[in-house]
Amino acid sequence: MLESLAVLVCALLFGAMVLYSFGFAAFIFTTLPSELAGPTIRRAFPHFYLFVLVTSAIGTLLVWPDSTMNAALLGFIALTTIPNRQLLMPAINRATDSGQKSRFKMLHGLSVLLTLVHIGLAATVLVRLAS
Repeated sequence: MLESLAVLVCALLFGAMVLYSFGFAAFIFTTLPSELAGPTIRRAFPHFYLFVLVTSAIGTLLVWPDSTMNAALLGFIALTTIPNRQLLMPAINRATDSGQKSRFKMLHGLSVLLTLVHIGLAATVLVRLAS
């Protein structure tokens, strides 16, 4: 039962990160005018990061009894989401607000890279759980 729940939580984490990153964000920027798209994404990201944090933390606890490696991978996602949400995201917003385009690109690129790493780690755990 616990293993099945771990698979479902990890699948939810992976699917939500992929959908948000490649679906929702792209949809917002292609359907809304830029003066609405930016503020909309800005309001959505804290909720996204909170979801990733909570889901990966729950996943960590669920897989811990069977695999410390899977727990470490999910724990890494949870722990690195905190500075991403609390430090990096506000820095990206400040760079945008102050017109620092090169700083924005660098910080946004770091955020994208971290999210891609998170997606890859969640996929790794999901595959490990499924086999």
